[in-house]
Amino acid sequence: MEVTRIIFLLLLFTSCSKQDKSYVTITDGVYSVGEQDNSMNPFREVSLNSFTISKYELTNKEFETFVKATNYITDAEKYKDALVLDLSLPEYEWKEDPTANWRFPQGVSRGGIETKMNHPVTTISFNDAMVYCNWANVRLPLLAEWEVASSGDDNNKHFFKGKLEDIHQYANIWKGKTHQEISNLEKHIFTAPVGSYSPNQKGLYDVYGNVFELCLDVPEYIKEYKHLAASRGGSWWCSFNSCNYFNSHDVGRVNKQASFSNVGFRVVK
Repeated sequence: MEVTRIIFLLLLFTSCSKQDKSYVTITDGVYSVGEQDNSMNPFREVSLNSFTISKYELTNKEFETFVKATNYITDAEKYKDALVLDLSLPEYEWKEDPTANWRFPQGVSRGGIETKMNHPVTTISFNDAMVYCNWANVRLPLLAEWEVASSGDDNNKHFFKGKLEDIHQYANIWKGKTHQEISNLEKHIFTAPVGSYSPNQKGLYDVYGNVFELCLDVPEYIKEYKHLAASRGGSWWCSFNSCNYFNSHDVGRVNKQASFSNVGFRVVK
């Protein structure tokens, strides 16, 4: 009996050790998504199969592993057209920097990622994310999957209760009134290490803020525009006064070849 018990415990330990604790499983079911009067994401019910989504946004370290294994060259490296934030520019204007890419997300003059390997990878395009996913045998989340995983126990716009200002507990977003000024409350001017803020009820980190997260499909509203991809959750650039996409309902748009320093992704198995 004792030998049988030991074998059982060993099998149980082996099974548990194989579970990837950096992923969360969302059960299958019918879920409510979207909201009234939102043309990009109208209120509706969707039926989803069970899926497993990463707790964290993909990091520089993970993307570096992929690049070392494949010698992949990103769109920003090929076309020298990445877009970065320049504090001297007016609101909503971004600067094209030929030196910016995933290794230098804000351009060479602002340094590289050597000390930021646990930050989300940015300055990559939708095309780059798709190549990574094919290599890693994962995929980007569907819009509805991302929304269900990001939301709380209901279909509210934010997964947390209370005042909107409480979002600072959960999300890395811009605290200044404009992007020409940096608030003394700012912990991270650009990206923060993944998992720096509190998770949502499902155990996912940074679903709001830090970086916009690319999705696999697009809303019906823009399906005719084949060059566009969808992104969700807002980023470090978003604030109460500028882009307020740090929620579970709004859907952003980005050119599939564009490389912004506030766009990244998380994956689904």
